[in-house]
Amino acid sequence: MAGTVASPEGITNPPIDDLIEAADSKYALVIFAAKRARQINAYYSQLGEGLLEYVGPLVETHVQEKPLSVALREINSGLLVAEPTEG
Repeated sequence: MAGTVASPEGITNPPIDDLIEAADSKYALVIFAAKRARQINAYYSQLGEGLLEYVGPLVETHVQEKPLSVALREINSGLLVAEPTEG
């Protein structure tokens, strides 16, 4: 029977194993991606108002793609660097 071979995709694309290399820990990665996703969301909100306080997506986006997915792809592409914070 000829058919297509399934190519399973994990919960995150890019895979978490690739993303974890960009941060010190899983928790640092979550904070890093969440902050960037909030910036992207704020950027889209401000477009209609003519304010450009935040930088928009650094990668090509797809229709109805969530800001967190965009942030994870930016991190995976090496376009963002996590800076250690003192707490």
